[in-house]
Amino acid sequence: MHLYNKEQAIKRMNQFGQHHRPFVFIINYLQDASYIEEVAAVDSTELLYNLNGFTNQATSTEKYTPSFSAKPANSIHWQPSAESFYSYQRSFNIVRQNILAGNSFLTNLTCRTPVDTNLTLEDIYYHSKAIYKLWVKDTFTVFSPEIFVRIHQGKISSYPMKGTIDASIPSAAQLLMNDPKEAAEHATIVDLIRNDLSMVANQVSVSRYRYIDTLQTNQGAILQTSSEIQGILPENYPEHLGELIFRLLPAGSITGAPKKKTMQIIREAETYDRGFYTGIMGYSDGINLDSAVMIRFVEQEGEKMYFKSGGGITCQSDAESEYNEMKQKIYVPIY
Repeated sequence: MHLYNKEQAIKRMNQFGQHHRPFVFIINYLQDASYIEEVAAVDSTELLYNLNGFTNQATSTEKYTPSFSAKPANSIHWQPSAESFYSYQRSFNIVRQNILAGNSFLTNLTCRTPVDTNLTLEDIYYHSKAIYKLWVKDTFTVFSPEIFVRIHQGKISSYPMKGTIDASIPSAAQLLMNDPKEAAEHATIVDLIRNDLSMVANQVSVSRYRYIDTLQTNQGAILQTSSEIQGILPENYPEHLGELIFRLLPAGSITGAPKKKTMQIIREAETYDRGFYTGIMGYSDGINLDSAVMIRFVEQEGEKMYFKSGGGITCQSDAESEYNEMKQKIYVPIY
């Protein structure tokens, strides 16, 4: 898989947009490594995608032999080994001290968790339920529900996702919507994304605020809150697709606010490199575009599997609650 630096990636995306040539893109969190390739040139033995219906999956389905039976669910072995609370608390304290000092209003703190499983990356890709899925051979797979931006007929839309709760909890939806910490976190991200879109679009507005979606997982259903923000792009946007997308990066929902300083805090607090986790992936026909934030992420290193997950930290957060919420997110949506 050939990767491009930021300058090369922007130029390549601009060229594809200018000539209305369909392409797939994968951009890592730090934006210093990107895969930008015409659809016809994607090697399905190395990379598979299903991005809201745009897929090359059919070319390889017959070659795939599952290493487990997807039925019943109890055939799945999935045993995470979360980092210790002591280790998490160290990272949390770095974030919280910076928030109390006024350096950040919201910081998304993430972790890398070893997982013992009988699933391969291909198993997870083929059998997980998500609107956006990607598999890179012997490297990682991602099954994301979170839209980054969509562009359709000159309109750009973003759908920041913040706020999660176990759907089996009594009055779960009411608890989620009334939680002051979740409400504050969501408001901060919506404001950040609205400002981001204002850098590339006109008439930016919040068209839907804090609506709830249900996601099924192998551990049961969860509820998640999102909002919809829209704006109008300049007429010549296709020839500037690369500049447009990179100007919006990194995704606000998995970084925090303000972005530049919060990225420095993340670098100090986190104990690993995010790599492609919390980057973005997407498809463009050269005019319209659909993309996702790369969350729900499983990475392979040799024979070991790691699940990457995280959550937003605000001044109202406490370490124990955030640690428990982080552990609850380590799942695969196979059921």
